[in-house]
Amino acid sequence: MSFSRSSEPEEDSAVLPLPTRLAFVGNYLPRQCGIATFTTDLCTAIADRYGSARLFAIPVNDPDSTYDYPERVRLELTQEDKSSYERGAEFLNFNGNDLVCLQHEYGIFGGPAGSHVLALLRKLKMPLVTTLHTVLSDPDANQRAVLEEIAHLSDRLIVMSEHASTLLREVYGVPSGKIDLIPHGVPDFPFTDPNYFKDLFGTQGKPVLLTFGLLSPNKGIENVICALPRILEEHEDVVYIVSGATHPHIRRFEGEKYREGLQALAEELGVSSHVIFNNRFVSSEELIEHVGSADIYITPYRQEAQVVSGTLAIALGAGKAIISTPYWYAKELLADGRGVIVPFNDPDSIAEATIKLLDNDAERHAMRKRAYLHSRGTTWQKTAQAYMASFQRARIERMLRPRPALQDLFVPKATDRLPKLSTAHLSKMTDDTGILQHAIFSLPNCNEGYTTDDNARALIVATMLKDSLPSGSSDEHATLSHRYLAFLWLAFHDKTGRFRNFLSYGREWQEEVGSEDSHGRALWALGTVLGNSEDAGLRGAAGRLFEASASVTLTFTSPRAWAFSILGMQAYLDWFPGDRVIQDSRNVLANRLLTAYEHTQSESWQWFEKSLSYSNARLSQALLIAGWRSKNARMIEAGFESLRWLVAEQHRGHDVVFVPIGSRGFAVAGGIKARFDQQPVEACATIAACVLAYQITHEQQWLEEAWCAFRWFLGENDLQVPLYDAVTGGCKDGLHPDRVNENQGAESTLSFLMALLEMQNIEITNVENLNQETSVSI
Repeated sequence: MSFSRSSEPEEDSAVLPLPTRLAFVGNYLPRQCGIATFTTDLCTAIADRYGSARLFAIPVNDPDSTYDYPERVRLELTQEDKSSYERGAEFLNFNGNDLVCLQHEYGIFGGPAGSHVLALLRKLKMPLVTTLHTVLSDPDANQRAVLEEIAHLSDRLIVMSEHASTLLREVYGVPSGKIDLIPHGVPDFPFTDPNYFKDLFGTQGKPVLLTFGLLSPNKGIENVICALPRILEEHEDVVYIVSGATHPHIRRFEGEKYREGLQALAEELGVSSHVIFNNRFVSSEELIEHVGSADIYITPYRQEAQVVSGTLAIALGAGKAIISTPYWYAKELLADGRGVIVPFNDPDSIAEATIKLLDNDAERHAMRKRAYLHSRGTTWQKTAQAYMASFQRARIERMLRPRPALQDLFVPKATDRLPKLSTAHLSKMTDDTGILQHAIFSLPNCNEGYTTDDNARALIVATMLKDSLPSGSSDEHATLSHRYLAFLWLAFHDKTGRFRNFLSYGREWQEEVGSEDSHGRALWALGTVLGNSEDAGLRGAAGRLFEASASVTLTFTSPRAWAFSILGMQAYLDWFPGDRVIQDSRNVLANRLLTAYEHTQSESWQWFEKSLSYSNARLSQALLIAGWRSKNARMIEAGFESLRWLVAEQHRGHDVVFVPIGSRGFAVAGGIKARFDQQPVEACATIAACVLAYQITHEQQWLEEAWCAFRWFLGENDLQVPLYDAVTGGCKDGLHPDRVNENQGAESTLSFLMALLEMQNIEITNVENLNQETSVSI
């Protein structure tokens, strides 16, 4: 376990940009507690350093309490209401956060040992980084169970001391590689003379001892009061300031019993005139004055089992001479002469250490300087940088080693059968112009307009639907087919002989000439109509547009545009096999694909280009179909060789789980293969190529590979989450490292429908073949 406190995440990370959508779960000011102060300071520091546009907090309200939170607080949890934690997870998931940072302390969450927070964590889709403010050496059964599950669910754990890190490893079995040590942040105090602030408290010219923070009986303040008579014998003008309100939990059940007891003790010992009780919660602005006025800061805590103390860290950051009892955090922080350690519950030792420091100005100032210099690496600015580095590490690790949310592991998945075909979402995404490009969840996003790419895909699907829709749906199918073909006619530009691609919702073209790929897809759709449709009017319109747009494909340089064009030409040739011009064009483009493959492929890289990007399997599919139909053995061989290699590249290790090439970086020969984002279009292309390979060879392995890719849609994937939405009939836009992209856009939905139709057709063919074999044997 190692972590540089000043680590700055690389802004130009080759894998991921820095996270911008961060949610912090923990208490928040104005609630009066140490976690609230810490969370507020951390959020402020990260917002100051990296921007605050999408940074928000989710605090927990204790029973019967409400707080006037600032704008940064977006959602409030109710401590004892478990359902509010579940709703919190839902809120975080649909807001698309990059990461959640939990501030964990057992006492602030409801349930046994704060177990209610697990209801939130189990449902989170995104990476989780947890800061542990308490790590117990001897936890009870509930405390152990809660912390062990939090450790399991968290991508990274942050602790603020070496001792806490040791406990995590030795008591809870957390691997060291999962732990980041980031010291408690402190304000960037100036190194000032205490006399500068003393007049604010009426203590000018007097030595000041200080303890600050929320009061509770475990703070041991009575031991300092008991030490005062001995201290006053040597330094008669010493003043002891106890600054801070009583902890709200103590006040709720005991009132001001502890403070009143301290006051009574001071009266009894005759030192009440030397003790100032500042009975209020000190703001961040006032903190500089309170801590700044102290000559000596004292933390007389009564128990050793404390792995962090915000007040001690702040005192060190202010460059104070410090006396402390030997709780875990103090022994670590005050090592190497940065403070004085005295025994627990020992007023005489406190008195002796105080007198010694007040008697020796040189030693006291040297201790102050050592403390101040040590703390320079723990200012909130440095802490914000270290936290962002931990966040980035969590996200990159999640990308490299994805895992499903806990709840998704137990969601039933029907991955062994084809789902029922539904065109509901396809119809919803289509208006009187064509199919819209994008969706917001399942709602069509009109602002993004239309593309020729998607309307070409939609025309292919609508044409394939003719044998799959139930009786009575033919009118709807015909309407969709005519609408998508009409869009392609609208997209075609007579003067250029090319299709435009992007059309705004207001029906304004965004360019004069679209991409080669969009032209190839349009030709593929037109060929599909001509090869499969029985609608004479549709065929006539498609034929004329096919004729006008086919020849220009010979000028294209994109291998994918060649592949799409080949698929369209072959579909056309399946109906018009004698068209020599289209035969020649298909052969020219197929030979270009073959030449590209032979020029680039090697033993370790059997592909057409030096990179894998999008719609990869369409290249193998095009070469296979062209070789099969033209009886070109070398094309068939290269098609199978490349497809076998691609399929192997798209498996998760030795598992039969489909992992398409990720769109966030793709893959380059000799380089890193991107795992995310995983797109439905890749699964669709792989299924089509494997189905074709099965039709050519009748080898069962290709059908198995097609099923492997299809099950990716149904939830057999890295996150164990279905992308197909059986309720809407749509398909979600892909897999991120931590969650599904919930938008159900045109490309994704059409990719799923094309894949489903391919699988249905192969099942129908197998059933027919089986029936034929049975009748022959009879």
